[in-house]
Amino acid sequence: MTDNAPDYGIDTTRPHPARRYNYWLGGKDNFAPDRESADEIERKYPPVRTAALGNRLFLQRAVQYLALEAGIRQFIDIGTGLPTADNTHEVAQRIAPDSRIVYVDNDPLVLTHARALLTSDPQGRTAYIDADLNNPQQILDHQALRDTLDMTQPVAVMLVAVLHFIPDGEQAYAVVQELLSQVAPGSYLVVSHATGDFLDEATRLWLSTHDFVFRDRGEFSEFFTGLDLVTPGIVPITAWRPGADDKPPPPDQAPVYGAIGRKPVPATREHHS
Repeated sequence: MTDNAPDYGIDTTRPHPARRYNYWLGGKDNFAPDRESADEIERKYPPVRTAALGNRLFLQRAVQYLALEAGIRQFIDIGTGLPTADNTHEVAQRIAPDSRIVYVDNDPLVLTHARALLTSDPQGRTAYIDADLNNPQQILDHQALRDTLDMTQPVAVMLVAVLHFIPDGEQAYAVVQELLSQVAPGSYLVVSHATGDFLDEATRLWLSTHDFVFRDRGEFSEFFTGLDLVTPGIVPITAWRPGADDKPPPPDQAPVYGAIGRKPVPATREHHS
């Protein structure tokens, strides 16, 4: 992408996490400030591209599990990021062509590219919402979501590498609880989140000066309060159901926790004759 972007309300003067992530994954949808910020982080923490790729692979394995094993056909992917290979709807619709996916982001560049590139299987549907995770009710009330998903049925709420951009812990937990309170029993929550648990103190302190926050395992686990964790529970993303032929890097090269939780289905009362 050239650095002379059409004016879609895109601020190209400051780095944006979605475009920085795109750069680490080898994409071209980024600008000079994004690349400068990404390069600065990589100089201090060389495995950052490994971490970015590991997070992307975690998303793909999570969607595969949800579509293939859990039978989920509806997804809300919040903090979508720029389209790359094997996006949520591609993984889901390869398994179940009738899957429906709503993407949510607040970066105009992401939404512009999503509408152009993320085309659904004819049997399913995709929709794109310009909204902020900090206002979950805006997402849940959006007409495009209501037109695409049946909220009386289970959905998967995908919060992959996005909650660490909400620095206030109480706000981050409140956002998740608000989303979960309005999805059907049997729905799933997918979260990945940066952690300093596997980093030396100097690296942890330097990285923590950027636009994201680390949360330790205990803090991460609070996102799943009241949910039933899917095996293997809370683990580094590279250890979450890797493939038989995978050679996952150690957690200090991808210092991100990942987990999936299921909203319990109330036990039905026994009927006595």
